[in-house]
Formats: sequence, structure tokens, C-alpha cells
Amino acid sequence: MSKVFKKTSGNGHIALYLGKRDFVDHVDHVDVVDGVIKVDPSGLNGRKVYVYLACAFRYGSDDLDVIGLSFRRDIWIRRVQVYPPTEANVAKTPMQESLMKKVGEQGCPFSFQMPTDLPCSVSLQPGPGDAGKACGVDFEVKGYIANSPDNADEVIEKKDTCRLMIRKIQFAPATSKAGPRAEISRQFMMTDKPVHLEGSLGKEIYYHGDPITVSLKINNETAKVVKKIKVSVEQLTNVVLYSSDTYTKAVCTEEFAETVNANSTFEKTFQITPMLANNKEKRGLAVDGRLKDEDTHLASTTLSQGEKEMQGILVSYKVKINLMVSSGGLLGGLTGSDVTLELPLTLMSPKPAGDQLD
Repeated sequence: MSKVFKKTSGNGHIALYLGKRDFVDHVDHVDVVDGVIKVDPSGLNGRKVYVYLACAFRYGSDDLDVIGLSFRRDIWIRRVQVYPPTEANVAKTPMQESLMKKVGEQGCPFSFQMPTDLPCSVSLQPGPGDAGKACGVDFEVKGYIANSPDNADEVIEKKDTCRLMIRKIQFAPATSKAGPRAEISRQFMMTDKPVHLEGSLGKEIYYHGDPITVSLKINNETAKVVKKIKVSVEQLTNVVLYSSDTYTKAVCTEEFAETVNANSTFEKTFQITPMLANNKEKRGLAVDGRLKDEDTHLASTTLSQGEKEMQGILVSYKVKINLMVSSGGLLGGLTGSDVTLELPLTLMSPKPAGDQLD
């Protein structure tokens, strides 16, 4: 274990230890969140020590909490009592065994198993002038000293708590299938034959920062002219909290001055690369959660088994292909129209070398 993450309470009576802060969601199961909390019994004054793991949706800064309003909503929370221990000789994970060697006899192990229907760590990008913490889904491990695990009337002082933020993340599956393919025929007014558009992606899954290959086949059987081709990537952010709201934002748009004349065919492959660096000013864009002010990228596609409805922030992408068609002649600009085709896109990070996803 190369690094240990530690947070000590203000009074020094408890200290939280984790061996990692990224926990992988493998779609059918999630890594166990296992750690150790060091307890100094002399400072408890008859109270107990608890640890909770919470997944919450944050929609305002803690700094704004001046009139008793809470700006976060717990999506899922679990609490365990770690001192005095409630179970004797519980089997420790290898991570806990390593942490116990560092912590010593005052260490109390704890573990949590997250369900598969929780969202991943995602933030909504603040605008250029916004201050405070970003809205989004975050995960928190918190140790605290109290008389009971969850008594609304009990005031738990900040000096009696210690907490570490963690991330729930997904990586792209090891195998990528063939890319999606779709086609559409569009017939215009006063024409008896259509424009036929077929589009496909080079593969099913693309990694952040990699060019996306979009192949087009156009069969223009009309007297109209395809003046321009526009290819864009759109991010769809579904915020499921009190209701379900979907926000769509273009993260990459390229226009290609390709002409497809009347009664002709066209075939070409284009490449576009959506990057967070080109979208830094867009308020509300979903980005992968970060633990500090580290670099991040566009939020990864949310993978799910689809059995239960998730709460939180769910992210998906689509590639949109747009043919701008005009009829030529004096009224060409006025009688123009579009042919639009959409393809689903999976955008994710690769599994780091050495990590096992089984």
C-alpha cells in the first residue's frame, strides 16, 4: 500500500484511515469501502464512535447554510458503530490488515457495501463567476463521536468528527463491440425521391480525449443540393432528484463544407474530439467528480443494469449528424431543410493498468 489517507478529528480522539479514495463500480457490484478508525477511549466520556458512508446530491455551498437550510440531500446513507465493537472477531480485509499495522491496537475496522444503483461521482461545472463548491453527487466517509447513531436532537460538534471524501467511478469495459449504425431517408416537399443518410461510429466505446470516427454515406436522389455537413457531440445530463430533468449541451461541433450535388452519392469519414478544455465556460456541464482542484474531464457515460431507477446525475452522449440541404435556384436559401441522424456514444476512461475489473 503506497499511500494512506488520514483525517483526524479536531480534538484528536478519533482518526479516519483509508487505503484508497477511488472505488470502482463494476456495474454488477461495487468495491467494498473498507477502512480503519483509530479511537482514543479516554476522550469519549461514555459516548460511542460511529462511521457513516453517505452518497449525497449537493446543490449549494455549505457556506450558504446560515439560516438552518441544508443544501445537500442524502441519496443513500449507512451507519455502523465501531466503538465499542458490536461484533467480535469480524474477518478483516487485506486493506484493513495493512491499515491496522499502521494504526495499532486502537484501530477499529469498518466496511460498507454500496448498492449498484447509486450514481457515480459527478459535478456540474460552475460558471466563470460562480463561487463555492460545485453542485453534484459526492460520497463522504465520516467518523463521529455521539450517544446514538442518528438522533436529530443530539448536537455533534465539529471537533468530534473527521471525514474524507471518496469517489465512486466506472471504467470502460475491457471489450468494445462494433460501433452503432443508423440510417434515415428524408423526402422533401415537391420531390418524389429522398435523401438517404447512413451513419456509423468506428467503435462502441471511446476514451476521453480520443478522436471519434464518424463515417457517412449519402445517396442524394433529389434535385436538391447538400451544402454543408455538421457533426456534433451532445452531452445529456439527467438529474433525478425530486423530479427527472434532462439537460442537453453540445460539447463539440464541427462543420464541413462538403457538397453533395443532386442525383449523386457521397461517402467519407470524419473525426471530432470533444474536450473539456474547449468547454470551460459552460455552466452546468457534467464533469467527472474530483477530490481536490485536480484536473478532470467530461463526465463519463453512466453504465447501469437498468433494473432500478437511479437517483442523482446520469450522463449519456450522442453524436448528431446534420445535412443542410438547399434546393438551389432563386429560392434555394428559403426552401432549404435539414436531414438529421443521431447515434449513441459511450465516452469513458480506460481501466488503469494493473487494476482488475472482475
